[in-house]
Amino acid sequence: MKEARAAPNLGGVTLLPPATHEELAGEAWRRLTEVTFRQRRFFVTAAASFGLNPGSLKALLELDPDNPAPMRALAEAWHCDASNVTWLVDQLEARNLVERRVSTTDRRVKTVVLTDAGVALRASVETHLHQAPEDLLKLDDADLAALVNVLSKIAK
Repeated sequence: MKEARAAPNLGGVTLLPPATHEELAGEAWRRLTEVTFRQRRFFVTAAASFGLNPGSLKALLELDPDNPAPMRALAEAWHCDASNVTWLVDQLEARNLVERRVSTTDRRVKTVVLTDAGVALRASVETHLHQAPEDLLKLDDADLAALVNVLSKIAK
């Protein structure tokens, strides 16, 4: 067990009593989780603004424009049943954002390919999603640089 450290100042919030490394990591994770769950509302709203449900938007963002993926591989990657992939692809296909194609290596396998419209919508969605929210814009440059530095260490 690691010994307790002096209470760090976390952006004006000091953890008391002095926290261990594990307690600090737990507090950091709790705060990251809170931020992530708050962003879910933003994601749902963004999906609706592009005429998609959250699942379809996530699927659109996860499809690789350069590598058509077999439906079975998508089910594995998305940790869902193949019927869910079929439903999501049906929705995207109805909007002409993806199309099913026969695999070049196995005619029995269908792959999912983003259409030009799908690539364009995906780019628009990414631009929208990557705009910094007001909470981040309020931080000064030093805090933003520290945040980017820390997040880059754990985002691997």
